[in-house]
Amino acid sequence: MVKIGDILTTEFPLLLAPMEDVSDPPFRALCKEMGADVVYTEFISSEGLIRNAQKSVIKLDIFEKERPVGIQIFGANLDSMLQSIDIVEAVNPDIIDINFGCPVKKVVSKGAGAGILKDIDLMVKLTKEMCKRTHLPVTIKTRLGWDENSIKIVEVAERLQDVGAKAISIHGRTRAQMYKGEANWKPIAEVKNNPRMFIPVFGNGDVNSPEKAELMRDQYGLDGAMIGRACIGNPWFFNQVKEYFKTGKHAKKPSILERIKVARRHLEMSIKWKGERLGILETRRHYSNYFKGIQDFKQHRTKLVTLETVSELMDVFTMLEQENETFVLTA
Repeated sequence: MVKIGDILTTEFPLLLAPMEDVSDPPFRALCKEMGADVVYTEFISSEGLIRNAQKSVIKLDIFEKERPVGIQIFGANLDSMLQSIDIVEAVNPDIIDINFGCPVKKVVSKGAGAGILKDIDLMVKLTKEMCKRTHLPVTIKTRLGWDENSIKIVEVAERLQDVGAKAISIHGRTRAQMYKGEANWKPIAEVKNNPRMFIPVFGNGDVNSPEKAELMRDQYGLDGAMIGRACIGNPWFFNQVKEYFKTGKHAKKPSILERIKVARRHLEMSIKWKGERLGILETRRHYSNYFKGIQDFKQHRTKLVTLETVSELMDVFTMLEQENETFVLTA
């Protein structure tokens, strides 16, 4: 069993990656039900938290059914990060995660996220002080390095461990790569194989099939897999991986009716949590995957991503449920 601090998980835990506008409470709940072992919130700005910004504060919502759940924060200012630790602790998550990997310009330009990969000493200092500030296990999410000429992830991971980090998740790309090209898991395996490393090392990036997860476990020897884009609109992915691990065979794909029912439930939960407008808008990104491979579904998908009222959308889902047997799943 893999332990994150005192938190016992599974032999090869599957973690839901923190994804902005994706890893919200409704989606985390679905992923948890369908096999995710640990879930993480969307990343939360430390500056937003200490200023009580509504957009940041709402992301602190967590629920008992999600546990173990980690709240992820980002920032580059030590005082702000320490104050945000106190705020996060008050909502009693199981884990506090520090984002040292987000590659988007608006985050990096402030020296946060992957921007801190240009200043490893600051990265270590922030981690050390934040670990000292809280009784909760602190974990790290990062990338291989700023670019291919500055990959020192073996040394960096060891330093982060030595100042108190209880686990590290590493995306197999540099900041310069963004999400282009293939993720390189070899440096992540080098971190795991460092004889001085004793905390869990999780791999992230391109785990988009049960076979890839198996490869990460068996060939690269990592402690677990963090799943990101592969589970958007596909919360079944976690159980599909587990079924493959157990039997060596692919799980039966969710039926068309199950896809419709889960997509509808996802929308209902999102509206309940975010309100009608945001709930509708932020669920749209999931529909392409929920209904991927269904023949002649384009007109219905178009309605789902363009209609703007709950009643209209629920009418579409009701119609889809009634006519589900007329659709053909081709992939």
